[in-house]
Amino acid sequence: MSEKKAAIIIVGNEILSGKTTDVNTPFLTRELRALGVGVQRVTVIPDEVAIIAETVRDHLNRYDWIFSCGGIGPTHDDVTMAGIAVGVDKALVRHSALFEQLTENYGPGLNAAQLKMTEVPEGTELIFSAAQRVPVLHFKQLYIFPGIPELVVRKFNAIKERFREAPFYLVKLYVALGESAIADHLHDILLQYPLLQLGSYPKLNKSDHKIVLTLESKEKPYLHQALQALLALLPAEAVVKIDPDLQTFA
Repeated sequence: MSEKKAAIIIVGNEILSGKTTDVNTPFLTRELRALGVGVQRVTVIPDEVAIIAETVRDHLNRYDWIFSCGGIGPTHDDVTMAGIAVGVDKALVRHSALFEQLTENYGPGLNAAQLKMTEVPEGTELIFSAAQRVPVLHFKQLYIFPGIPELVVRKFNAIKERFREAPFYLVKLYVALGESAIADHLHDILLQYPLLQLGSYPKLNKSDHKIVLTLESKEKPYLHQALQALLALLPAEAVVKIDPDLQTFA
């Protein structure tokens, strides 16, 4: 089954300097995963036109969906639009709908900072919704969000159904052995089931288990077969719990 490839671009010196904690990436990755979309890359870059342009240009050639956050406000360091315009080789133009909307909000005679927020790469689409008065900006497969987390949540929720794909199925195994004891088994399972997404996560200070294994696939029968194959390799007494329960999952 072909899967959509997604990437996230976080723009902001404040993230790279540690002055602000990025909460947009965890939100978007969780939401996209719930929609059946796996994120393959997260890139954090500074407020620099050349780097934004290079990153956007590269991502447009690699990913089906790209989500950028940050750098679209009225201040001197809001250069995301300029960077995207360079990256897609388009002029930065004033969008009439944004101009009209800002004029309604601020009145006639917009100042330079307000006018800056009407400028987008030529060909940018505005996605309006009943639940969101301020549109989401969209160019090809790139969706452009502000950096303010509350706005990212509202804007993404307004359009998220357009990204829905076949769901991921997930099973967790709680195992009472260390990674070194089962590493060969995990390797063998991936040889047998190369499309399986298999994760191994050591847990410290747990009285009943040392690892949580996660098995994921968009094909439920494929996942079930891989799970059964792994269980056949592991000592029965080492498997503390299966979530969801094996009988309900089958």
